[in-house]
Amino acid sequence: MAKTYIITCTKRGNTSNTRQLTIDEAIEYYAYKLETGACYQFEKGNKKINRKPKTIISLISNLNNAVNNAARDGYADETYAYTMPELIEA
Repeated sequence: MAKTYIITCTKRGNTSNTRQLTIDEAIEYYAYKLETGACYQFEKGNKKINRKPKTIISLISNLNNAVNNAARDGYADETYAYTMPELIEA
């Protein structure tokens, strides 16, 4: 059984959660955000974006970097974090 995660997005003070996703489902779910951030990665000061991360920590890091790359001033006021459902239920 694959591990599942709940990804939390906080944008301008509002928080939203995804349903339980495996790492592959999460990459597919956030593919557009990763691709958008990757388009801006070659501008000065922007981070390199991995569109196929292997771990959840890498996915969260790349999502945060991707939204900041795409922001006009380099800070999107949008952050991502994750939790494991097993930890919530305990």
